[in-house]
Amino acid sequence: MATTLPLIQDGTVRGACPHDCPDTCAIITTVEHGRAVRIQGDPDHPVTQGFLCAKVNRYIERTYHHDRLTHPLRRVGPKGRGQFEPVSWDEALADIAKRLAEVISTHGAEAILPYSYAGTMGYLQGESMDRRFFHTLGASRLDRTICSTAGAAGMRMTVGANIGADTESVGDADLILLWGTNTLTANPHLWPFVLQAREKGAPVICIDPIRTRTARQCDEWIGIRPGTDAALALGMMHVLFAENLQDDDFLARHTIGADQLRSRAAEWTVERASATTGIAAGVIEALARRYGRAKNAFIRVNYGLQRHAGGGMAVRTIACLPAITGHWRHAGGGVQLSTSKNFSYNVTALHRADASPPVRTINMIRLGDALTLPHAGVGGPPVKALVVYNSNPGAVAPDLNAVRRGLAREDLFTVVLEHFQTDTADWADYVLPATTQLEHWDVHLAYGHHYATLNRPAIAPIGQALPNTEIFRRLAHAMGLSQPWFEDDDLSLIRQALDTDQPKMRGVTFERLMEHGWVRLNLPRPYAPFSNGEFLTPSGKCELYSERMAQMGLDPLPAYIPPYESPERDAALVAQWPLTLISSPAHQFLNSSFVNVDSLRRGVGQPECIIHPDDAAPRGIRTGDEVEIRNGRGAFTVTARVEDGIRRGVVWAPSVWWTKFSRDGRNANQTTSQRETDMGGGATFYDNQVEVALA
Repeated sequence: MATTLPLIQDGTVRGACPHDCPDTCAIITTVEHGRAVRIQGDPDHPVTQGFLCAKVNRYIERTYHHDRLTHPLRRVGPKGRGQFEPVSWDEALADIAKRLAEVISTHGAEAILPYSYAGTMGYLQGESMDRRFFHTLGASRLDRTICSTAGAAGMRMTVGANIGADTESVGDADLILLWGTNTLTANPHLWPFVLQAREKGAPVICIDPIRTRTARQCDEWIGIRPGTDAALALGMMHVLFAENLQDDDFLARHTIGADQLRSRAAEWTVERASATTGIAAGVIEALARRYGRAKNAFIRVNYGLQRHAGGGMAVRTIACLPAITGHWRHAGGGVQLSTSKNFSYNVTALHRADASPPVRTINMIRLGDALTLPHAGVGGPPVKALVVYNSNPGAVAPDLNAVRRGLAREDLFTVVLEHFQTDTADWADYVLPATTQLEHWDVHLAYGHHYATLNRPAIAPIGQALPNTEIFRRLAHAMGLSQPWFEDDDLSLIRQALDTDQPKMRGVTFERLMEHGWVRLNLPRPYAPFSNGEFLTPSGKCELYSERMAQMGLDPLPAYIPPYESPERDAALVAQWPLTLISSPAHQFLNSSFVNVDSLRRGVGQPECIIHPDDAAPRGIRTGDEVEIRNGRGAFTVTARVEDGIRRGVVWAPSVWWTKFSRDGRNANQTTSQRETDMGGGATFYDNQVEVALA
């Protein structure tokens, strides 16, 4: 649907990076004769500061890529072969509408499953007209858990919402703990603030099983056993209380459960924490003392450490630390997992969930079960139609062998909205070309700062590509859906998203966003969210003891929950598969995004793994050898690199490769499971034991 604002043919256009990263960079695109010729970070943005990551620097190359989808495609060969013929939009939409109507008539609307995640973080192209479409149909709902829900639940149970320390105040911290985060890859615009703090004397310590590029730039690297972060935090608490390093006034005024937590921490001697985490007792003791003696320590936790059985509890346990020491009092102090819940866009208006009857919800990490065990796996009718957008489950979903078996079903009708012919698109019956960020309107939050950002299209859509919003509008009309909310154009959707009376959104208007491109939320400077308590929990206090968790049947106090695949839970399994696999994204990739950008893939080379010399030697593995990583779920082949910058017993296989670009047509998710975290229903990608052998 056309908008009322014309494109700029020559000049600069303000926009936002759409990808799943805390930084949500403000970008400026230079256009000449209607073609984008340059992209850069906005130098005036307080967090973007004029630079972009290695990935988004290649966004123009990605937009004009030689493999870009430019017209609708219909499958003509066997599923999985990626053989298609071009068709018109009218023909594609008419047939898709007919096939979906047949599914509804025969099996009910719940047999239709939407599958999407954060291929774009924008509210329009990510969760507006698509939600209206599926809610109006009465399709199954998707629980979008694959990345962040466990940690978000842990923060919610502790401080009340997934908010924390302000990035712009980190330069005032007197100690920096980068805990389970490869900041230079996953959150690079935090790093200048870390350097500001370091220049003022703050030590920078990285806690990670892998000596990442970030760890190599820190003052100290603490190599922790994967999945044991809560045990380290409990060991630190033991020292804090034993050596009287706690802030008794903050505990008394602003917390619930301090006495119970003190008793729990007494059980976690540094010796016990050391035996669990694999970190020397002296290192734990020294870390706790530095943290307790600091006045405004900043802890950055990221989502990797919550991809284990006890992921939600791990984040919760770490989030208790600044309440014990009172570091929440000061700007720059506290914990940051996300800033997202300070934003309050009007998602109720965008989603129109009121249009949906009561329907089942399917956890997205159990897609393999949903497609192969329809009754025993997820309940309700079998999934007969799958509509995928903003995601590539054929590469990124766990237990990929099960997912592939499901995608191969001849009775499964699959539609994929995409920029490129991804692994998932190869299994589709129809592939519909979607616009990139340079070609459509959108509005964004951030989960690493406090600026709302408008994305204005810089160029016309490539070929016949359409925004997701327009594709779902047209599909709704093809199916005869006449509700008035399908008539809203994209500018109307933006205004609806901004139509909120939430105090923190005051001043974030369409007019200001059009003028400046980005607007800070209505928050003070400096911003210390819990300096005077006022936590967002039911009690208004930091809940060291959580009655809500007790009612959920969970331990109400911080605790260590061992990984599913660990000696504590399954010694026989660990004896068979003795190495823990971590498959976090490669520096040049963002999950599966950018894998097909030629220059970035050349920078990565081939799929590889990093293994410690002490693990490589008894297996006869040397750098450059081709090895197979395997377990009972599957296997994949990579090139080995033998280094000591990783814990013994851990293997790192940077991912997420499209399988069509890997040497054996497989990737790390052949080995991952569909198990869920303790809270939030999150994915357990790094709770994954394997063996490595010469191929």
